[in-house]
Amino acid sequence: MTYFDDIYEIAVDNHYLITTKQAADSGVPPVELAKLSQRKKLEHIGHGLYRIARFVPHEDDPYAVAVARLGEGAYLYGESVLALLKLAPTDPSVIYVASPHRVRRALPQSLRIKKPGENDAITAYNAIPCQDVATALRAARSTMMDERLREAAQRAREGGYLTERGYRAIEEEMGWR
Repeated sequence: MTYFDDIYEIAVDNHYLITTKQAADSGVPPVELAKLSQRKKLEHIGHGLYRIARFVPHEDDPYAVAVARLGEGAYLYGESVLALLKLAPTDPSVIYVASPHRVRRALPQSLRIKKPGENDAITAYNAIPCQDVATALRAARSTMMDERLREAAQRAREGGYLTERGYRAIEEEMGWR
């Protein structure tokens, strides 16, 4: 097998993205990623982040790339989780990501970095690390109107992202009763 075959197996399950750390962990030296990028087999997305050049685009790709840009421990935050799951209409030009690390490199203006909350419950939706829906609803309270949040919570309950008990807890916490 070639180095490309090795990283392809990892990338295909990760929205066609591969980090230099993931490659190194599978035995592929980082310099090989640069070579594959020069040969147009990989596309350099950002610091230590590549994407397979021939990939099938998906509507979740911007969210996956945003989280991957910030590295290990990063996850989708607040209203971006609700947008990913199509629970509420949000501004598509802004993606909120929480990162436990200080980020010093230049990032796209569309990416907004948030500090992780102490009580953030983290899960994965569509293979993207995210706050769970209940935590995302609480976090989005500062950026979304109450009416939209309430509709998002109802859709989350209907879609199975919130239990009836979880919905009632959110409803009471938000003062919707």
